[in-house]
Amino acid sequence: MKQPVIFIAKGKEEIVCRLKKSLYGLKQAPRQWYNKFDSFMKRNSLYKCNADHYCYIRKFESSYIILLPYADDMLLA
Repeated sequence: MKQPVIFIAKGKEEIVCRLKKSLYGLKQAPRQWYNKFDSFMKRNSLYKCNADHYCYIRKFESSYIILLPYADDMLLA
């Protein structure tokens, strides 16, 4: 890993920055987004369906909420 030329300071040519968070565009970004989304759904009492792990369900006395996320879209029934 090398510093960009415009950020090199005299005497610190070998120093580089360490990333503390995943950034958009990295391979891990979708996984990190899904983990955050999944924990939010669990906090709000929506649970994964046994048949499809991307389907979230919340049961009420006489109705259901069904949520299906797909890429950047979501179906709510």
